Amino acid sequence: MRELTPDGYLLFATRVVRMFAYGFLSVVLVLYLADLGLSDTVIGVLLSLTLLGDTVISLGAATGADRIGRRRILVLGALLMLFAGAIFAFTNNIILLTLAAIIGVISPTGYEVGPFLAIEQAALAQTLPAERRTGIFAWYNLIGSFATALGALVGGALPHFLQWAGTTSLNSYRAVLLAYAAMGVVLALMFVRLSNGIEASKTDAPIRQTRLGLHRSRGVVLKLSALFGLDAFAGGFVMQSIVAYWFHIRFGVDPAILGGILFGANLLAGVSALAAAWVARKIGLVNTMVFTHLPSNVLLILVPLMPNLPLAIAVLLLRFSISQMDVPTRQSYTLAVVAPDERSAAGGVTGIARTVGAALSPALAGMFISNPVLMSAPFVVAGGLKVLYDILLFRSFRSVRVAT
Repeated sequence: MRELTPDGYLLFATRVVRMFAYGFLSVVLVLYLADLGLSDTVIGVLLSLTLLGDTVISLGAATGADRIGRRRILVLGALLMLFAGAIFAFTNNIILLTLAAIIGVISPTGYEVGPFLAIEQAALAQTLPAERRTGIFAWYNLIGSFATALGALVGGALPHFLQWAGTTSLNSYRAVLLAYAAMGVVLALMFVRLSNGIEASKTDAPIRQTRLGLHRSRGVVLKLSALFGLDAFAGGFVMQSIVAYWFHIRFGVDPAILGGILFGANLLAGVSALAAAWVARKIGLVNTMVFTHLPSNVLLILVPLMPNLPLAIAVLLLRFSISQMDVPTRQSYTLAVVAPDERSAAGGVTGIARTVGAALSPALAGMFISNPVLMSAPFVVAGGLKVLYDILLFRSFRSVRVAT
């Protein structure tokens, strides 16, 4: 961490604010939409549109950031968080909600959406030696997970407190949306303070550029994108908003307890991400991605099979204790196998693939949950598809070694 520049520390700070906002919102987003009177199926479709809209924005932003300006794109993304949060808070009109879902930046997953991740990591990577990249990304994910955990805790406690004070459940959830919008303003003000040092220099411009900002690494990036898209499609069935809603429907858990569950889950996820750098130095990036991910997916399948709430929580937390070890290793591996001038584009394209994949599954998850017989299917489908992803990733990239 001592090797970070002032801009690097500021990017870590923006990561904290953003991930706090995402965790804060994820606990109550689906509960809020259900209180508005939307059906489970409609909510699932709306979540899918939210992620698809983020995909379109992220594609243009990440692939054009080096040309337009990284700082400008980051500020724009923050303002789109403000836009989405405000529209969701002030209307129950499905057309306006859909418009805000498509154009704005809002996270039903509790994880990264929008153009931020690829641009921030490209800026960080260009200032670090290769041997420090995975370690810094592990810290980057650790503080993000901790911020998400704290956001989930506060996001669950705030509505609980407001309802105890006499506020209706709908208005208590609306307060969370308004706070999310305010955090978009805070982020914009922080991004404005970044220096020109985060911008891509002229020497970083590609000598020969093809579509999507890629040239010699286009094949490997597209292959990684297809695999990451499969993983994200599986993950979309069990995004944090859906998991929180499932626990609410299955066990009658109120928002304060939901916030506590997700707080613990994200704390464990953060610790697992930090441990990933040490494991990767021992067994390699690809092996770390696969052999820590496989058991976490088996545990995911077991969550709905638990007969009571304490056991379901225990299995979920155990799953989170190893589930995020593939994240910093995946990010580091992606930037290691491409040319330096392709890093923003590579991070953007693989990130877009993940967002597209995650956007397709919530609509299906909504239909599953609305059917009492299939209510637990999202966990089983997600775990099975993630196991398939692990096998395909290992077969495709086990022989491609890079610096950890």
